[in-house]
Amino acid sequence: MTDIPYISVNYPATGATHRVNELGMRPMQERAFEKRGEQYLLIKSPPASGKSRALMFIALDKLHNQGVKQAIIAVPERSIGASFRSTPLTKWGFWADWEVKPEWNLCEARGTEGSKVKALGQFLESGDTALVCTHATLRFAIDEFGIEAFDGRLLGIDEFHHVSADVDANVLGRQLHEIIERDRTHIVAMTGSYFRGDAVPILRPEDELRFETVTFTYYEQLAGYKWLKRLDIGYYFYDGAWLDSLSEVLDPDEKTIIHIPSVNARESTKNKYAEVDGIIGILGEWTGTDEQTGFHLIKRPDGRVLKVADLVEDDPATRAKVVAALRDPAQEDNRDHVDIIIALGMAKEGFDWIWCEHALTIGYRSSLTEVVQIIGRTTRDAPGKERARFTNMIAEPDASQEAVTEAVNDTLKAIAASLLMEQVLVPRFNFVPKRKDAGPQPGFDYGPEGYREDACNAGFSEERGEFLIEIKGLKEPKSEEAQRICREDLNEVVAAFLQDRRALELGLFGEETGAMIPQDLTQVRMGKIIRDKYPELDEEDREAIRQRAVAALNLVQKAKEALLSGGGEETKANTAFVDGVRQFVTDVRELDIDLIDSINPFGEAYAILSKAMTEERLKAIANIIAAKKTRIPPDEALDLAKRAVQFKKQYGRTPSLNATDPWERRLAEGAAAFVRYKDEGRYDE
Repeated sequence: MTDIPYISVNYPATGATHRVNELGMRPMQERAFEKRGEQYLLIKSPPASGKSRALMFIALDKLHNQGVKQAIIAVPERSIGASFRSTPLTKWGFWADWEVKPEWNLCEARGTEGSKVKALGQFLESGDTALVCTHATLRFAIDEFGIEAFDGRLLGIDEFHHVSADVDANVLGRQLHEIIERDRTHIVAMTGSYFRGDAVPILRPEDELRFETVTFTYYEQLAGYKWLKRLDIGYYFYDGAWLDSLSEVLDPDEKTIIHIPSVNARESTKNKYAEVDGIIGILGEWTGTDEQTGFHLIKRPDGRVLKVADLVEDDPATRAKVVAALRDPAQEDNRDHVDIIIALGMAKEGFDWIWCEHALTIGYRSSLTEVVQIIGRTTRDAPGKERARFTNMIAEPDASQEAVTEAVNDTLKAIAASLLMEQVLVPRFNFVPKRKDAGPQPGFDYGPEGYREDACNAGFSEERGEFLIEIKGLKEPKSEEAQRICREDLNEVVAAFLQDRRALELGLFGEETGAMIPQDLTQVRMGKIIRDKYPELDEEDREAIRQRAVAALNLVQKAKEALLSGGGEETKANTAFVDGVRQFVTDVRELDIDLIDSINPFGEAYAILSKAMTEERLKAIANIIAAKKTRIPPDEALDLAKRAVQFKKQYGRTPSLNATDPWERRLAEGAAAFVRYKDEGRYDE
C-alpha cells in the first residue's frame, strides 16, 4: 500500500446521534419537527441522519393537525423510494404510523411512466393520504394535471439538489417556482448537499426567502456516532493505466465500494467488463458465483474468500439478483455479507451499506455533489468501524499528451472537491467582530488560557459543533437574508468559489506563474462570485458574506497544518482540528480581516499536491496555466477600481504601479484597466 497524503477529520464519538426522544426522534429529526408548522421547509442534513423519517413525522403532523389533504413524496430514482415505505412509528413512541398503500408506492409498482402518472391522478381523487413516486413521475403529473391540482397538499422533495433555478433546463425547478408563486401547497425539501455540480443555484433568491431552513451539519452527525471516529480524504495520482496502480490504494481487508470511470471519461479503457475482470484479477482467483446472491467468489492468496458484488453488469436478471441481495434487510447487520462492491453509475445517493470503510473512485468527478454523495456512502456508523476513507485516483497530467489541458482541468476539479469536503466535514463557523466590551459566551470553551480580553478569541462548543471566532474589522450583515446566508449558507458560497476555474488556477499555481496575489482571490474573485450569486443584496451585505466565506475557507486551511502534523497520539488527533484553529487565532498578533484576506486559500492544497505529484508534472501544469494568462477582464477591473478608492480613503493616496506591495500594484493595474475600459465604453452609464 502506498502512503497517500490524506486529510483526516477526527470526531469524539459521543453517541448523541443515536439517542431518541420520547417520540422516537433522533436529534436531527427533533430539530426538523420543531419547524413542522412552516409551509416551506428546507432540511440540509447529511446521509444517514434520518431525513426520510423526519419527513414522515412532519407529513403526519400536517395531515392530522394542519389541514393538509395528502402527502406526495418524490425521490430521484426508484431505489430510494424504499426509504419511504410504511413504517410503524408508534413502535418507538410517535402517535401515528406512516402508511403507504402498495398501489401508491409508485417506485415499487410495475408499468410505464404514463401508467404511473395516471395512478398519481387517481390518488389525487382518492381519500388516501400518502404516495411515493420519482421526480420524473411528479414532473409529468404536474404537466398533466396542472399546479392547482396540488393545492392544499404536501410535496416532499428528496435529494433536492436535483432541482435547479435554471427554468429553461430544469423542468421540476420551473414547476416548483410556479407552485411557490401560487402559494397554496406545502413543500418540504431535503438534501445532504445544497449545491449542484454546475454552479447553478437550486432556488431563485426570491423563492429561497420563503423557506425556513433546518441545518444539521456533518460534524454534528459524525461527532454523535458511537463507533466511527475518523474520516480521511485523499487523492492519488497515477501514471499510465489505472488498473496497474490499483493495488497501491486498494486494501482487500477493507469493505470497499469501487467506482470505475464512466465509459466516456478519459480514464476509461472503454471496456467496462474488462475493467471489472481486471479488478477481480488483482483481488485474487475467481472461483465462481454464489447462486443465491450472484456475488463473485474470489479466493485470496491466504485462502480467504472475498464476496464481490458486480453492479456494472448490464444483464437484467443478473443485476436484479445482485441488487436484491445487497438490499436484503435480513443481511443489514451482517458485516460478512459482502466485501467489495464494484459500481459505475450506482451505489451513490440513497445507497445504504453501513459497513463501507473505503470509497475508491477512479477518475475525477465533475460534480461536487456527486463527490459528496459518494463520500456519504462511507459515513455510516457501524460496530467496530472506527475509520472511513475516500480516495480519488486521478491520472497525472502528461505534457506529452494532446489532452493535457483537459487533464489539468480534471485535476483542478478533483482538488476542488477535496477542499469542499474539508469545509463540509468540520464544525460550523460563527464569526463576530471583536469589540472592547466583548466577553466569553456561555457554552463555549476558549482553551487552556481561557478568554483573553486584549486579543481575538476562538471559542468552541462541543455540544453545538460550532466555533465562535472574533475578528477585527469584520462587517456585520444588515438584512435578514444576509444574516441567514452568513448563518446557514457559507458552505454554498465556498462551493461556488471552488467551482471557479480562475480561482483554482491562481490559487494553486499562481506563485509558479508569477500571478499570485492572495487578495486577487479573496477579495476580487470571491467578491465577484458573491455579487453574481446574490445580486439583490447591497454592497455592505455582500462584503459581510465575502469576509466570512474567506475566513471559513482560510481557517480550515490553517487548521490543516495541525491535522497533518498531529502524529499518532489519539488524544491530540481527536482535538487536532479544534486545536489547530485555536492555535492559529492565538499565534497571530492580531486576527483581522486584512490578515485573513492576505492568505492564499489553496496554499495547503498545493503543499499536498507537491507530495502526491512529481515536480516535473507540477511544472508542466504551471506552464499550461501560464500560457493562458489573460489581462484583467472588465468586471475584475471595476472591482479593483472600487477597492482602489477604498485604499485612497484609508491611506490618503492612490495605489502606485511601482509599489513594493504586490496588492497595491494590483489595485493600481486594476484602476488603470478600469479607465481604459471606461474610455472604450465597456461599462453601462
